[in-house]
Amino acid sequence: MSHALPPHRFLIPNLLSQMAFGLIAMTLSIPSMQEWGAIFGEDQPTVQMTLSAYLLLYGTAQLIYGPLSDRYGRKRLLMLGLILAGVGSALAALAPSLPLLIAARALQGAGCAAGMVLGRAMVQDFFDGPERTRVMAYTGMAMGLCPPLGTIIGGQIHVSVGWQGNFVLSALLALVMLLAAWRGLPVHRKQPIRVDSHWLSEMLAAYRQLLRAPIFLGYIGVIGMSTAVFYVFLGGAPIVLGSYGVGPDGIGWYIAAIPLAYIFGNYATSHLIHRLGEPLTMTIGQGLALASIGLLLWLSFIGIHTPLAFTLPLMLLGIGHGFIMPPSLAGTVSVLPALAGAAAAVAGLLQQLMGAIGGLVVGLVPHEGTTNLGWMLLGFTLLAIIMQLLLRHAQVAGAVHPGETS
Repeated sequence: MSHALPPHRFLIPNLLSQMAFGLIAMTLSIPSMQEWGAIFGEDQPTVQMTLSAYLLLYGTAQLIYGPLSDRYGRKRLLMLGLILAGVGSALAALAPSLPLLIAARALQGAGCAAGMVLGRAMVQDFFDGPERTRVMAYTGMAMGLCPPLGTIIGGQIHVSVGWQGNFVLSALLALVMLLAAWRGLPVHRKQPIRVDSHWLSEMLAAYRQLLRAPIFLGYIGVIGMSTAVFYVFLGGAPIVLGSYGVGPDGIGWYIAAIPLAYIFGNYATSHLIHRLGEPLTMTIGQGLALASIGLLLWLSFIGIHTPLAFTLPLMLLGIGHGFIMPPSLAGTVSVLPALAGAAAAVAGLLQQLMGAIGGLVVGLVPHEGTTNLGWMLLGFTLLAIIMQLLLRHAQVAGAVHPGETS
């Protein structure tokens, strides 16, 4: 059970903003990356390290914030992370060389990780049952909006005032988020600290306990495989659309259709979860995902190769993931409530790792048309379904023997 606290004004918008900040900070500078090679006199693979450094620290730092927040409290760690994010953003704006920009992006990512993992943990702290899933659905809507919004805004700022402007904006947003956390977030009732234990030993013990919980493993398995599906799409879509003659100025509009569909799916989940329950909601989501990819492959097999034949079927995939992810994310932090911070950290790291793997496998085969990409999407979706079946089995076993997973 969560530790219910008196409601604070704008609590949900505050939590959503804290979780969304990292994605906004990540995507604001993406439009500038194509020019950094010429600006700094470096090759494109080195430029890509600016994003890789951010993602690496954004994922791994969550493993530190999560369990430390279980021990010392969420709010203090969140504010520390926002300070690091602001400093990293300011240093990036002032960076005179690409290596220093890479280092600044790493610091920025390490700071932004706090909002994602601690925001999810706070949802566990302050909300219960279907209400928790509803808030996670709102989170999904915010997350789906961030990539297209950040990229569009970042491109306009780059053209208007230069690439440094995006990092200045990130630094200002970090300051606003810091003030919002300080003034608007309740203080989490942290777990009692054992005087005979070290924080590192407690952190490792927390992860060992989580990894021995079959229900938790089932939830993060669904999350990881579903995230890989999205990154396979994200990595392959520009190549497929390019083969259909869509230029750089048009690709973003086609790609944005899927995150927007994901937002709709999250919105539907927020209204249906009370009526349908978690298992049926997730099953409907997997069914929509399978139907989406099946339609995509069928259109390819009968020879319909157009941008809309690629994009429109995958909008069902976005809706389906909007049914899958909120219950899964809510589930990860509710299996062992005392370890909600550590659980959110594991889920966040796995999302980054599976996203990287999904993006990597796209480059293994050519993508002239949608067929190869469709098979990759299908493969990871089937793995997500298998993980969901294992999750359901673990839930049934846990209901019969509750002591095994609690």
